[in-house]
Amino acid sequence: MPVILLGTFDTKGVEYQFVRDLLHTIGLATLTIDAGVQGPPLFTPDVPRDRVFEAAGTTLAAIVQAGDRGRAVTSAAAGAAKLVAELHQQGKVDGVLALGGSAGTTIGTAAMRALPFGVPKLMVSTLASGQVKQYVGVRDIMMLHSVVDISGLNRISRTVLANAAYAMVGMVRGQVHWLPAADLPKKPLLAATMFGVTTPCVKAARQLLEQQNYEMLVFHATGTGGLTMESFIADGIIQGVLDITTTELADELVGGILSAGPDRLTAAGLRGVPQVISLGALDMVNFGPRDSVPEKFKDRRFYQHNSTVTLMRTTPHENDLLGKEIAQKASAAKGSTTVLVPLRGVSAIDSEGQPFWWPEADRALFQSLRNWISPHVQLLELDMHINDAEFARIAAETLLNIISN
Repeated sequence: MPVILLGTFDTKGVEYQFVRDLLHTIGLATLTIDAGVQGPPLFTPDVPRDRVFEAAGTTLAAIVQAGDRGRAVTSAAAGAAKLVAELHQQGKVDGVLALGGSAGTTIGTAAMRALPFGVPKLMVSTLASGQVKQYVGVRDIMMLHSVVDISGLNRISRTVLANAAYAMVGMVRGQVHWLPAADLPKKPLLAATMFGVTTPCVKAARQLLEQQNYEMLVFHATGTGGLTMESFIADGIIQGVLDITTTELADELVGGILSAGPDRLTAAGLRGVPQVISLGALDMVNFGPRDSVPEKFKDRRFYQHNSTVTLMRTTPHENDLLGKEIAQKASAAKGSTTVLVPLRGVSAIDSEGQPFWWPEADRALFQSLRNWISPHVQLLELDMHINDAEFARIAAETLLNIISN
């Protein structure tokens, strides 16, 4: 199978030709896809730009006539993503390597995000030393800073591009020689969510589940973690979910910095994956340093976790809304779903004597769940704290039971 080289072969043709020839010298096949519009490609690509724009539902002629750079990049990204996904489905992708500035990075990473976890993905970008969340998303994309602009070959760019080629060689060949197929793990995969304030619960539950021959993927509920877990579930590789820590819902509702978006807590339901849901860290909304907290929250209850993390206690009203949201999403699930309620507190700092202990706020959360949950969803209320060992045991055994039934 080939390594896909995807980009604008008019403005970056020299650099792509250098990488292509180096890969060929090392012994890797390539498939080149041109997404340029400004001039003719430096070399003849395997997949011409016409097909890229046709895959995006338009034509090269229409894009050229419009003369709109933003539209051209958006269409190229959409078309490239569709073509690369189709090539992967046909078993024709060993990896993807792209080069570029803002346009090339947008196009290249759009295609990479269309591929599943494990396919080597390497983006050499002028933007790689900055904020790259919008490019990487939840995929395993490697970003390599180009150091100098990708504009001709020189002693710096040659070194960076050669290292990119060698990295791709290592990833592609490493996949072949890493482990014999017979030695690859065959255990079914489970996903769990964890925060520092729910670590004892998740750690204990994970150990119990691993003893039953399951492999656990634990996701840190920091927004990206929840998004990544949801993407793995949507990809169909997760057999059960222990969603202990649903705190990202509070950030989405109130405006904290660790939101996983409005679709958090939906993938398992849509796919019918068995899930156990709890209320971990719903007592808090996350912000950065204290001076970054919006002025409208100045009279709220806070806990300074450290110099860069400020936690704000959720109110009874917010918890009422969160309870309703969880109940509705659980009730819409196609698969077996249980909601576990820790009546003595939902985080390490939500227990008697701790900074976020606020029984009225917790009761609002619990009562909202009771009000809105569908009768076909098991609502299991436990007179325990979320980090009690017994709560972890019940969470693990509940998930095992609904998986097996």
